[in-house]
Parts: sequence; structure tokens; C-alpha cells
Amino acid sequence: MHALSLPTWVIHISSVLEWLLAILYLWRLGEQGDRRWFGLAVAMLPALISALCACTWHYYDNTPKLEWLVTLQASTTLVGNFTLMLAAYWFWRPASKQAPASTPVPKQR
Repeated sequence: MHALSLPTWVIHISSVLEWLLAILYLWRLGEQGDRRWFGLAVAMLPALISALCACTWHYYDNTPKLEWLVTLQASTTLVGNFTLMLAAYWFWRPASKQAPASTPVPKQR
């Protein structure tokens, strides 16, 4: 556990808790009607797993027996980036379909 300083641990743990709370909040938004929030909450899970891998790796002082966690962290980061990209697309797509076909011309006096 000596791999990181106390302030760095505080940042790591608070970031994980903040991410978890954001997921829970988005899930609650999804329960209120707009199902796209469920998708965003689920899309955030791989990044949370990645963060937990990093914290676990550092907690055990970067022991070589746990090097597979580094690979898992990198993989879940990659997957998380793609899932968040897809979730962002799901939010953007309906907005782009509702764009007006032409810009209204203001009336002249």
C-alpha cells in the first residue's frame, strides 16, 4: 500500500466513489422516463472496473503476481471509451433528427 502517497490515495478513492455515485444518479434518471440514461450508466461500468483494477494493483504495491490487472485495466479502459462513445451517440442522434430543415427567415417591416 506504500506505492502511492496518502493524497494520491484520497484522489483515487474519491474518484471511484464519484464515478459510482454518477452511475447511480444516471440510473435514477433513467427510471424517470428517458431510457437513454440507463445506457449511459451501463456504458460507464467498464471505466469503473478499470479504476478498481488500478486501485487494487496499487493497494498490493504493484506486485508482479497481479500484473494481469494492468492488462485488464487497459482492456476495460478501451471498452469503456467505446461504450461511452456509443452512449454519447445515442444522446446526439435524436437531437440531430429533430433539427429544422431550414432556418426560418425573420419578418421584415
